[in-house]
Formats: sequence, structure tokens, C-alpha cells
Amino acid sequence: MLQDIRDNAQGTIAKIIIAVLIVSLSIWGMDAIVGGFRGEPEVATVNGEDITEREYLRMVQIASQQRLSEMENPDPTLLDEDRIRQEVLESMIQAEVLAQDAGNQGLELTDQGVDQLIVSMPQFQVNGEFNQQSFTSFVRNLGMGVGEFRELLKRDYVSNQIRTAVIRGGIAPSEAARQVLAIQSQTREFSTRRLEAASVADQVDISDADIEQWYNENQQRFTRPESVDVAYIELSLEDVAREVDVPEDEVRQRYDELVAEQSYEERRSAHILIEDGDNAAERVEAVRQRLDEGEEFADLAREFSDDPLSAEQGGDLGYLREGDLGGAYDEAMLSLEEGEVAGPVETEYGIHFIKLLDIRTSEPASFDEMAPEIRNQLARARAGDEFARQRTELADMAFSADTLEQPAEQFGLEVKTRSGVTREGNEAPFNHAGLVRQLFSGDVLEDGFNTELIDVDQATAVVARVTEHHPEAPQPLEEVTGEVRDRLERERTLALLQEQADQLLEQLRNGEVSPEGDDWTVYEGVARNQSAVPAPVQAVAFSLPSPDEAGFSFGTAEAGSDLFVIALSGVADGEVDADSEEVRNMAQFLAQLNGQQEYNAYARTLRDQAEIERP
Repeated sequence: MLQDIRDNAQGTIAKIIIAVLIVSLSIWGMDAIVGGFRGEPEVATVNGEDITEREYLRMVQIASQQRLSEMENPDPTLLDEDRIRQEVLESMIQAEVLAQDAGNQGLELTDQGVDQLIVSMPQFQVNGEFNQQSFTSFVRNLGMGVGEFRELLKRDYVSNQIRTAVIRGGIAPSEAARQVLAIQSQTREFSTRRLEAASVADQVDISDADIEQWYNENQQRFTRPESVDVAYIELSLEDVAREVDVPEDEVRQRYDELVAEQSYEERRSAHILIEDGDNAAERVEAVRQRLDEGEEFADLAREFSDDPLSAEQGGDLGYLREGDLGGAYDEAMLSLEEGEVAGPVETEYGIHFIKLLDIRTSEPASFDEMAPEIRNQLARARAGDEFARQRTELADMAFSADTLEQPAEQFGLEVKTRSGVTREGNEAPFNHAGLVRQLFSGDVLEDGFNTELIDVDQATAVVARVTEHHPEAPQPLEEVTGEVRDRLERERTLALLQEQADQLLEQLRNGEVSPEGDDWTVYEGVARNQSAVPAPVQAVAFSLPSPDEAGFSFGTAEAGSDLFVIALSGVADGEVDADSEEVRNMAQFLAQLNGQQEYNAYARTLRDQAEIERP
């Protein structure tokens, strides 16, 4: 297999190597490739090979930049730095393990092979030809030199040869693929009997002693999450805009512009359409003559028009604006007074007779109605630069201030408070993950500093500080009594219903009763994704084995506080053509899935066998 890998060094791996390369580009910096930093602190050692602190920090920086680039609105405060550091170190260790394995197996890519690989990559081509400028720009954007990039390409490429070969070696019989598809399209027939909680309600009695006992035995289930009480100030674009004075004449000018944009005339017209044909001229003349004789336009439209939809309405096309139909039709319609008829008018659709039925003009809102919104829009447009200036000054002042009162007074802001802010599930502005993360950081929570100024949205910035910290603590019994009572009532209700179900199931299995009658609901031809069946019932029905010789397979399903007894009577696999494209695609998918699992196991074994040390 390894010889095949060597022979195919110029294969399809090149198509995916860039994606892998970007992820790992800072793992093996140029200095590490040419010999490493002698004496530099390491963050881990893999089989005697060091991963240096410099390499590690560089990778953390790249990973952070990559996550920011994936955000619609990049915000560094949303980065979970601890998680990034942990993930980066684990990926570096795994990459070193795989690179060592490739080297031990004698896999390599020659300088000539690197050249061929680079010139074949579509990322570096313009009009199908290798472009040196595109290549150099790409490498520089990665923060690397060309030589460093080439060495890194060699290393990642040979590691991926093994991965690609193992995954491609995955197999899956076509019969397995056919069976999967048959099971996916399987339908089942079953009957259910609902045992309702109300039928045993008089037998369920939960005492205060029961609640206290269960609470004491399960106290770990009831904890108040860690929380903080917070003081904060908000600087918003809206607040800044309120201080901006917009002259009345500018508001009036903008109103006039909006009125011109929003004012329009609509005309309601009817038409008689005569399409081209052998007798078109005769029909046009007949319509003209009968209109001249005073016959109703609508009656003639019903009789003559080749537009069946409008003909039923007497030719009525409803209200139209200029340009809706365009061309000669518009010219004729716009030239008419209400009640007048024009025609014949020739268009691409045929010959028209057109009658104007009505004219209406839009009525824009009055100046007094629109002025406040116009003034606000103009103020917001002007306030942008001022908001940015105040934001910068507030960020500097809040960073050095011991409280929020001084910056609040400086900028005319109110110090607000919020109690019970937890690590998740808060209302705005504390639904911003970056702001919450800072509130629970050591600097803010333990040392008493303000948070940084956080942009919680594009028009609002917040700085906060913790006024009181509430560690995680047990909830007292009085707070959870109702919850415990409901839980115990449901458990005892279901236990009583299960006793009824067990008796019924025994009778069913013994043939004493059958699953039919008014108490039973019958479901036929139910598919796996059918929503008409209660989800818990459907899940159990499709997990039951096929019916036995007696003709049924039985089970129970909980749904709320009720219990369903299920009698499965039939299972029908979907019909799948073994030679179909669908089966071939599924076989290919399963083979790739098996190959990926084999590779994951292979990589996991290498990792388990490696000697890994962390300072």
C-alpha cells in the first residue's frame, strides 16, 4: 500500500492540501523546520521532538484570526481564548504524531514534486496557468516566506497521503447499502392504547415528607448557577443622535424628496385582447363596430377577449402603474380620461381595446407625521463620527477608572444595574458572550476592574463591573417544592400505569385479548418521519423487533404523564433496486465512512502509543 502511496504522490491530495495547510501553517514555522530554537521553552514534547512555545503562540494567533474571519461581524471579545489554546495544543500534538509516522514509513515529496504540486494548484492559477504573483501573494497573506511554505507543504502532503489512502481503502458491500436504504424507507403497522394519567390520579398522593426525602437524596440536582450582580453604562448611537441638532429646512427638504419618491398614480383599466389569427381583423372590426353602437365594454370582453383570466372579469386588469405593462399599452392608458376607450392598440401580445375605469393617487403621510423619523434618520447619519469619538474616549477612561461613576458623569450616561447575570441565558445586553466572559474573568470578578468597552451590537457599546459575586449554591427546598412534587406525581403515575400495562401485555401475549376495538388506535403504513404519530410512540414502534409467530410485537412508550401500549403487527421494508444509482451512491458513502473510521482508529492508536510530555 505504501508503495502505491509513493507512486501517487502527485494525485488528488493536492486538491485538499491548502485547506489542511492553512490550519497547520504555524505548527511548523521556518525556524522549526531548519533546526528549531535551541533552548527555547517548549509546551509539549512528542517522542522526544519539542513543540516550542513560539510555534504554539503563533498557531494560537493564526487560529484566533481564522475564527474572526468566519464571523459576520468580527469581534475579538467573542473568542474563547482558553478553548482555542487547548484545541491548538491538541492539534499540534496530533500533527507531530502523524508527521513522525509518515517520516518513519519513508514517505517524502521531492523538491521537483513540490514544484509540480504548486503549479497545479488552482489557487495559484489565472486562466488555467500558474501565476507567480498569485502564489507569492497567497504565501505572504499567510505570513510566511516561500521557502517556509514549500517545506510546510512537503510535511503536510506526505502526512495526508496516508490519510487519503486509508480512507479510499474503505469498503462497503452493495447489499449493505441496499439494506440501509430499505430500512430508511421502511413502513410499519401498529396499534396503540393510551392509558391516561387521570385514570389513576386518585391513587397518587405525595406528602411533604416524600418531597423532603427525595430532595435530600437528590440535592445535587438543584443548584443556583453562579451569578454576578452588575453595574454598567451603555453608550448608544441613539443617545448621541438625540444631541444632534438637525435644521428644520433639512427635514423639510428630505420630506419633499420622500414625497416625490413615494407619490405615484395608479390607473385601473380593462382590455379586450384579440390575438393574431386568421380572423383577427374581422374580430377587431366587430368589436370596434359594437363599441361604437354603445354595447357594454365588459360584455364584449367576455365574448371576444383572448385573455381568459381578465375576460371573466369584464376585461378588468386592476390597478397598474406607469411601466407595469409598458410600450403602446401604457401610452394609450395614460392618454385616457376616466370612462374613455382607446383602440385598436397593437402590442406584442396582439390587438387591444383599452378602457380606463378609475384613477387614484397615493397619499403620502403628512410632514408632521414623518418629521420625527426623518429628523432621527438625519441625526443618526451625522452622529456616526461623534459616536466613534465618544466610544474611543469612553474606552480609555473606563479602562483606567476605579468605578463607573466618573465616566458616566463625563458622558452624561446613567449607571444601570442588573442582578443575577449568569454565564448564559441572559437578556440584552448580557446575552453577548464576550461581555459575559469578561464579567467572569479574573481581572473583573476577582480583582475588581471594569470590563473593556464591548460593542454588543453595531450601535451600542457597554462597559460593566461586578458589584457582587454569588457562587453556585444549592437551591432551598421551598424554591423547588413544586418541581419535586410534579416529578414525584409523574413518576408514581407512570408506575401505576405501568402496572396496568404489564397486566394488559400479559393478556395480549397469552391471547386472552387482542389489540383491537374502540380503545385502540390503528396506524397503517407509517414511515419513520411521519409526524401524525406522537414522537415517543413512533420511536418505540420503530425500535421493536418484527412480529413473532403470534403476529405481534409489544412495547410501551411514555408521553408526558400518559403511557401507550404498542402492538406492532407489520414491518415492510422499502423496495430498492440493487442496481440503482441510489444504491451505488449509498455504497460509496458507506465506504468513505468506514474508511474515515479506520483512519481515526489508526491515528488514535499512533497517539496512544506516542510518548507525550507537557511541562
